[in-house]
Amino acid sequence: MLSAFLLNLDWKELLLGHEEWSFLLEIILRTMIMFLAIIIGLRILGKRGVKQLSIFELVVIIGLGSAAGDPMFNKDVGIISSLIVFIVIILLYSIVTYFIGKSKKFENLVEGKSICLVENGEFSIKNFQKENLGSDEFFAELRLKGVSQLGQIEMAIEEISGEISVFFLEDESVRYGLPIIPGSLHNPLQYIHEERYYSCIFCGYTEHKKAGNAGRCPKCQKEEWVASSNKRRVT
Repeated sequence: MLSAFLLNLDWKELLLGHEEWSFLLEIILRTMIMFLAIIIGLRILGKRGVKQLSIFELVVIIGLGSAAGDPMFNKDVGIISSLIVFIVIILLYSIVTYFIGKSKKFENLVEGKSICLVENGEFSIKNFQKENLGSDEFFAELRLKGVSQLGQIEMAIEEISGEISVFFLEDESVRYGLPIIPGSLHNPLQYIHEERYYSCIFCGYTEHKKAGNAGRCPKCQKEEWVASSNKRRVT
């Protein structure tokens, strides 16, 4: 009975679905196009949501997952087609990894590069604006690391995985900086009533101000300020 079943089995449909052998070349082209399209799309979108894995590694996982998933439940997708997709992705992965090891420029093009977002207690404005990262989201990341104000930070770097690395100043070197506790930025000032340190809510620039018109920030030209904090980090 089993032998009769195997003899009557349509092996071409099992291996190729409803496609012809000539379609295999098209599969290779489709896979290469989509592989590049996914990389380009994720590079445009930036690093949001891409945690732990690099963009390139995520592309490989998405590609292999899609290739493995479709033939499991779709009769129209042949097994050989899926295996070819696997082989092409693995070959592309090997080729791209080889060139990543040979060229730093190519590595930066494919995987991106780490970028400094905070330096010496202030935002690196140009770098921050390049990333698809909201200030509230960034502040939440810093608070999870025990940061309550930017003056505690020597440098904060967004890694290629999307994670935030923070390097702290020594306690005796902590300066006045922009507070990032929820609610601390809700009532910005344009007129100073009390002499003390104030921080620009847009870039974190901090300076001592006397009573009077707050004026423009010399770094970003914004006009909204909040009282600075010099709290040390509690660990």
